[in-house]
Amino acid sequence: MSIIALFADSTSFMPIIMIVLLVVVFFFMYRSNKKQEQQANEMRNNLEVGDEITTIGGIVGEIVSIKEETITIETSRDKTKIRFLRTAVRNVDVSAAQKRGEVPMDGSEAKEEKSAKIEKAEKVDDKADKKASKKDAEPVEAPVEAPAEDTEEK
Repeated sequence: MSIIALFADSTSFMPIIMIVLLVVVFFFMYRSNKKQEQQANEMRNNLEVGDEITTIGGIVGEIVSIKEETITIETSRDKTKIRFLRTAVRNVDVSAAQKRGEVPMDGSEAKEEKSAKIEKAEKVDDKADKKASKKDAEPVEAPVEAPAEDTEEK
């Protein structure tokens, strides 16, 4: 059987190819979901008192108490306390270790801090340039004419 004959009768292979493609797609989807779920569980298991978090409902607060499956957070200056399940935590905004200075900031925070420093330096440079340009742009005063001499004859 030649290769041309195989391609000529390709309609019999079409369902097999479709099934293989679907299996591959589902495999990659399952794998990525499993990885995200594992990262979320790891983050929730590593929560500490003092972490600033955001819940899946969008509430932001600082953890004041942790029990088996629940956490209690403070949400405002009024010290309003709300209890949530650990699974309600979406992400940790600032960890307690970062607040204490034990853990360096991750790349995105370090980049933000660096860009803020650069912007501040640029503002200082702009102010210096403006001062220099003001000095250069100051109008030059016309020379003062000497008073006319007395031309009275003696």
